[in-house]
Amino acid sequence: MSEIFVGLGNVDAPSGVLVLGMAGWIDQWRELGQPLSERARTVAASGGGHLREWLCEAVAVPAAGDRPLMVRASTSPSPFDKQPAIATLEIGLGLPWPESAGRPVPVLLGDLPVDRCGMVVGDATALDAWTGMDDEPTDGLADVFYWGLYADDAHARFGGERIARYGTDGPHGWLDLPVAEAAARAAELTAWRDRLHGKGLMVSVDKHADDYRFRRAGWHHPLRAGAIEVGGCRVLGIEGDQGDHSMRHRGERHTGQVYPVTLEAGEAGETVMRWTIPPYGFDDEDT
Repeated sequence: MSEIFVGLGNVDAPSGVLVLGMAGWIDQWRELGQPLSERARTVAASGGGHLREWLCEAVAVPAAGDRPLMVRASTSPSPFDKQPAIATLEIGLGLPWPESAGRPVPVLLGDLPVDRCGMVVGDATALDAWTGMDDEPTDGLADVFYWGLYADDAHARFGGERIARYGTDGPHGWLDLPVAEAAARAAELTAWRDRLHGKGLMVSVDKHADDYRFRRAGWHHPLRAGAIEVGGCRVLGIEGDQGDHSMRHRGERHTGQVYPVTLEAGEAGETVMRWTIPPYGFDDEDT
């Protein structure tokens, strides 16, 4: 029975090199001595391959630089909540399957773990500009959230909207505040909590770094996928459900929880990159 794929969106790769990588570590490549784009360009020149240094991992492949590239996914039930979770991620590379390759047998590029911080698909050069959780936001904005035992009391005192996320009512808070204002509002909430209760209210400030922006872009997508602009290019991020991750992907590479990335011939003879995560066996004994 053939897989049923759903579209997640398009990405751009004007440099001619596309990367699928662990979102939580994209900003760390440049800290390890050589930018991601340089490493990716080298392996893409030989047809594609796996990149790994320290905890950073990615796969880089050649791709058409003059058109949008479609990202699709097939799903299987999550062992966490039985909701659809990505089983196969497929990216059309906009290039024909090489005739010299003969029979369309998948070409193994390597394997990748599922990053608990999510995965990202995008142009190699654009991703050099990726900002991580400790970086300052390029737009100067941040979001503030609060939740917990005394959230209703805090709402009566300070206001704030319910921020819906992942199909449910999320915490109270404010979106798109200047960073200084966001910090001041969070400080006010924290001081109120400490003065009256001492605990029972959690407060967070999330600056609009790319690491956060891609997760926010996927708040209303059933597979937690969302596109943002990074380095002038459209980049797609996919956040994993933390409960699903803990049940299906725990351990990551440390315990061999890695999944193959291949180049394959698509239905119309084009080249696609596929990352395949086997369906979870609900009847299998948990080990």
